[in-house]
Amino acid sequence: MDKNIFSGLDKFGFKDIEDIKIYSSDDEEKEEVKSSVHSPLYDKAIICPVCRNAFKTKAVKSSYYRIGKKDSDFLVRYLTINPYFYDVWLCNNCGYSALKVDFEKLREGEIEKVKKIIRPRWKSREYGSDYDENIAIERYKLALLNYAVIEAKASKKAITCLKIAWMYRLLEDGENELIFLKQALEGFNQAFFNEMFPIYGMDKFTVMYLIGELHRRVGEYENALLWYSQVITTPAVSPKLKELARDGKDLIKEYQQYHEKEHENENVEEDGVKGIFSKFFGK
Repeated sequence: MDKNIFSGLDKFGFKDIEDIKIYSSDDEEKEEVKSSVHSPLYDKAIICPVCRNAFKTKAVKSSYYRIGKKDSDFLVRYLTINPYFYDVWLCNNCGYSALKVDFEKLREGEIEKVKKIIRPRWKSREYGSDYDENIAIERYKLALLNYAVIEAKASKKAITCLKIAWMYRLLEDGENELIFLKQALEGFNQAFFNEMFPIYGMDKFTVMYLIGELHRRVGEYENALLWYSQVITTPAVSPKLKELARDGKDLIKEYQQYHEKEHENENVEEDGVKGIFSKFFGK
């Protein structure tokens, strides 16, 4: 009896296939299932709206999210795997990339712009399964480039810049964080006056607060106070959002008082030095 169950297929070009198994062993199957069950990631099947390429992207199972705390500009700090790292979907065939919530929302004119500008320049990039802040920054920037090329709404570019700033914050890179906070602020300012709400799940008052908070974080305190005041004095705003705005105002007040005190101390020291010189050398 022929032990090769694939005998007869050599005429189709399938030679030397005696070692191929049609069933894995029980131990092998159990190990694969165990690995899949306990992994925080899974593969999500996607079809690119630009080139129709079918590909898989890594996604995080919601049951694995563990939230630690939230920053005042809504950055969520996760205790386990960070879903922000997997927030961008990227087609490795043509280079089209976007936030996952936007990926399939392309009009014909936008598709043509990606084909004309992104695709001819694209060089494929393979990623492993475990992303970090640096990989996330690279992928967010690719999404931002695509948004710029297709002339997407300001809100899309703004939220992407904000998330890039967050990644730099996690890396404790204050210089680059500031660059992208400023870009996010410009985008949200444009979106507030020109787009319909909600914007990425944020209502009008939440965006008002966020604009104020971004002004504070980039050092534009007078503008920050104006936006905070609008939030605090508007009746329809939730108590939680008003509390965040008051916290922002308090931080500005503390900062200004601290620097006023520093300035006073400098003046006292300067006057003291002048007094010493006048004592020995006259006025």
